Amino acid sequence: MNLKRQARVIALAGWIVLAADAASAQTPTQATIPKGETTPTAARLATAPATLAVSGTPIQQPAQQPGQAAAPVQATTPTKPAAPHPVPMGGASRGSPVNPGAPLAVPGTTPLNGGPTPATTGMPLPVAPGSLGPGGSTGTAPAGITASAQTAQAGPSITLDEALTRARANEPTFVAAEAAARTTALDRSIARAALLPTAVYHNQYLYTQPNGAQNQAGSSATQAAPKFIANNTVHEYISQGSLSETIGLLQLTAVSRATAAAAIASAELEISRRGLTSTVVGLFYSSSTAQSKVAILQRALAEAADFVKQTQQREAEREAAHADVIKAQLTLQQRQRDLADALVAVAKARVDLGVLLFPDPLRNYSVTLPVPVALPTKSQVDAAANNNNPELRSATAGLRATNLGIFAARAAYLPDLALNYTYGIDAPQFAAKGPDGTKNLGYSASATLDIPLWDWFATRDRIRQARILRDVAKVTLTAAQRTLLARLDQYYAEAELAQQQLGSLDLSVQMAAESLRLTRLRYSAGEATVLEVVDAQNTLTITELARTDGTVRYQVALANLQTLTGTI
Repeated sequence: MNLKRQARVIALAGWIVLAADAASAQTPTQATIPKGETTPTAARLATAPATLAVSGTPIQQPAQQPGQAAAPVQATTPTKPAAPHPVPMGGASRGSPVNPGAPLAVPGTTPLNGGPTPATTGMPLPVAPGSLGPGGSTGTAPAGITASAQTAQAGPSITLDEALTRARANEPTFVAAEAAARTTALDRSIARAALLPTAVYHNQYLYTQPNGAQNQAGSSATQAAPKFIANNTVHEYISQGSLSETIGLLQLTAVSRATAAAAIASAELEISRRGLTSTVVGLFYSSSTAQSKVAILQRALAEAADFVKQTQQREAEREAAHADVIKAQLTLQQRQRDLADALVAVAKARVDLGVLLFPDPLRNYSVTLPVPVALPTKSQVDAAANNNNPELRSATAGLRATNLGIFAARAAYLPDLALNYTYGIDAPQFAAKGPDGTKNLGYSASATLDIPLWDWFATRDRIRQARILRDVAKVTLTAAQRTLLARLDQYYAEAELAQQQLGSLDLSVQMAAESLRLTRLRYSAGEATVLEVVDAQNTLTITELARTDGTVRYQVALANLQTLTGTI
């Protein structure tokens, strides 16, 4: 038993010695490092530039030469946004973004998945102008997403007005509504023309087989008699001008009904235009939001990469545990995934809007936000909506058209008067005078009054149908009025709240940026934990994304109000 206990004690002591040797080989103490030298990890870190971006613009630090002490990492907030620049990563040269699909590699450490340290390649992706990044800064995205994502920001810059103009020319539903409005306007012109007399110049030649006898032609002459008693002569020439006019209540109401139909079509065209405007505005701001989030996540990625390097430096100096490095690396990996998702969202939003704007939906372009305008007063919005709302105009015109339909159905009980006047020749010679000097030119006139007597209650049923349609039109009008009031209050309340929150969101971003700066300084001094730094990083990213969403929310709500009142 004593031999077994001694063997166990010897084995335990051996494990302790081996562990101590391994720890001393990996992280030598400050006392064992000669003056003017650095640890292997610190030496490798010194060859890579360190950056820190709190307000969206990374700050480049000079490369550290071997043998020099590591400079402390400080967070500074630039007062002026820098020009577009790549997002430097730990151990990667300037302009070489990290590939999100490759294993995470940070200088001085082994990737978490145990694989080799990958080489980072790729072309920087500039952020398009007009994005709402913090401080208006721009940056680059990691490579390895897709080829289309790398060139997504190339191409022309599209404003909101230009996007609306292009969409109205390419969207088939709006084009069909515009064609319907034009055809109903022509129907009104056709109905007006039906009230005026119609003129026809009629020419005809009739030949009938003679029966061998003679009959009287004119007052004294004779001619061959035709076999058909309905015809006047063997050779008959007709050349006459005829004027016809039908006067009735149905014809008089046709113009009013066509006018009401034209008003409905015009209102439906305006509804289609505003619906298309709302769709384009939503897609336009979605694309802008996606671009803005890319810029924010680029800043967060740069911040996470810089914090990884800081944790490694502190670990090399035996001021922090390896758990801090792992936590920072996990945060960096999450930022890479978030940025990759944001790039995909940018491509999707661009294609969705490009379908309405270009013959080729995959064409590269960027969007530029309009200048924000002040929110109008509630009274101004109410007045504009009541005076220029297509839904109300369409419902009102529909009610008027159904009332005219009842009037037109009742007109079937009344008689119609038809007038006709004809002037020309109807003679056996195509001439103004016959062979014997008889005048062939002459005129005839007729007046016809048709009085309806019995139609098996068809007119009564048409009147009932028209009354049913009128009741539906009344319900449609009241529903349009209620919907307008509800949408006005809803859109205005949302726009007013979004405007009030803009200042609070800006202040939250400033406070979050300052909190991150102070937390990083406290971590450098050993007074804060890695969890506090990561929490401060997440808070800044969340507040920046919330500010972007709040800005776009206000602009979309304002655009909805402008669409509802017809000012856009």
